Amino acid sequence: MSARFARMLVLGLLVVGGSAFGDEHPELQAFPPAQEGMERFVIVLPHKERGEEDDFKVELVVGKEMLTDGVNLVRLGNAIEPRTLDGWGYTYYEVSGSSATLSTMMAPPEGAPKVKTFVKAVPLQIRYNSRLPIVVYTPEGVRGPLSDLERLPDDPHGRKGLGAGTGARGRC
Repeated sequence: MSARFARMLVLGLLVVGGSAFGDEHPELQAFPPAQEGMERFVIVLPHKERGEEDDFKVELVVGKEMLTDGVNLVRLGNAIEPRTLDGWGYTYYEVSGSSATLSTMMAPPEGAPKVKTFVKAVPLQIRYNSRLPIVVYTPEGVRGPLSDLERLPDDPHGRKGLGAGTGARGRC
């Protein structure tokens, strides 16, 4: 990561309890409660003007704390998938797939202690929309969402949010 791509972290939210931050949002009544074995997480984003929202993205990250060997890279096999709310057209997100772990296979030093690590599933970047809550359904035991809001950098030619002349809209 170069200094040119310094990102501005606007807000980091770690939601750890059922339906937090969004119980009072008027559009939330359209979303169903979590089914048995699932939890519902709600994020209400700070208001931004429509033109300003195009400069931001939200990255949803879910995972759980696990003991790892501290040497290998570990991630969950889950994925965050967008779904459409029937009859409304709103998007919500559901964590699906196996929560089995995937890991590199390097041998840790003999007698190395286990390390408590937050093991993440594959993150999902979505557009910033402060008019609707972000609703995520996760299996019980999977913590999330962890949300990173960031402003995309302007490219050297002055185009807003396009990165370094590549048009890429990834993390900076």
